[in-house]
Amino acid sequence: MASNSGFSSGNGGIDCRNRPSPLVSFPDEPPARLVVDPPLPGPLAKGRVFIEYRTENLRVLPVFGEAAMHVSPRVGHVHVTVDDGPWHFVDASGQTIVIVGLSAGEHRVLVELADPIHGVMDRQVVSFRVPTEASAHLPEDISQRKG
Repeated sequence: MASNSGFSSGNGGIDCRNRPSPLVSFPDEPPARLVVDPPLPGPLAKGRVFIEYRTENLRVLPVFGEAAMHVSPRVGHVHVTVDDGPWHFVDASGQTIVIVGLSAGEHRVLVELADPIHGVMDRQVVSFRVPTEASAHLPEDISQRKG
């Protein structure tokens, strides 16, 4: 559908000219922001933790190193720490975070938005409870673990 401005629209006629393009750099990018939802209730009832998140003013991509710090629009990844553990895992997929094998009880997941050299720009904590009956849905070797 062509508009009077000469732009072609493949998005059902929605005017996207006021939104930043992921293909064009801009000098004064607003701060990156992380929004994390509570775990999805259906999988959680079965002992599986599915945490959805989104970022603002940053694209989650598997791009790392000092040179990537100068990419615009900004890129980064997330660090995920479970139950204040001494280590975290890195996710650069931009997809739902999936954690399995947690014991029944209270848990806490720290999700940090990080730049390409692992500097943390924003963080959110999600606290939740894995129900006791959820262990019945896990394989025996997982449901017997502590932690």
